[in-house]
Amino acid sequence: MRAAVAYGDIARTVVLRLKHGGRTAFAETVARQMARMMPDGTEMLIPVPLHRWRIWSRGFNQAALISAALTRATRVPSDPFALRRIRATPMLRSIGARGRAKVVTGAFAMAPGASYRVRGKAVVLVDDVHTSGATTDACTAALLRAGAASVTILCWARVLDPSADD
Repeated sequence: MRAAVAYGDIARTVVLRLKHGGRTAFAETVARQMARMMPDGTEMLIPVPLHRWRIWSRGFNQAALISAALTRATRVPSDPFALRRIRATPMLRSIGARGRAKVVTGAFAMAPGASYRVRGKAVVLVDDVHTSGATTDACTAALLRAGAASVTILCWARVLDPSADD
């Protein structure tokens, strides 16, 4: 698990403006900071997927935008379609760690025919904010079941205070 910054007022503002304010250019800014934390030997970037209804309402997946910007910065390929969120989940902001884990269990799967793309590879799972780890744990499990050699979480901000929301 690697994070560019600790979650605080500035990181929260950046993330909220990116996710809910439509400031998609912030993905480039975030990715430049995250690129410093990229593990050596990374072979593929996979963004945490959003459910299609969330993408439809928001207009984009912020993790996919960050992942694409990381590809431009590092030349490590990104595959935004390999992992899918197959079940819509509620916003996790007000749910505790145990509840978050329950909500995302079974919510992620590899896209049909995509397992071969991660098999044997050192994968970096890209996300914006790491809070309890429930989402990234569920994504990591799906990637490892598909045969990824390793999965490292790389995010913009990590919540250090477990009582904080993202």
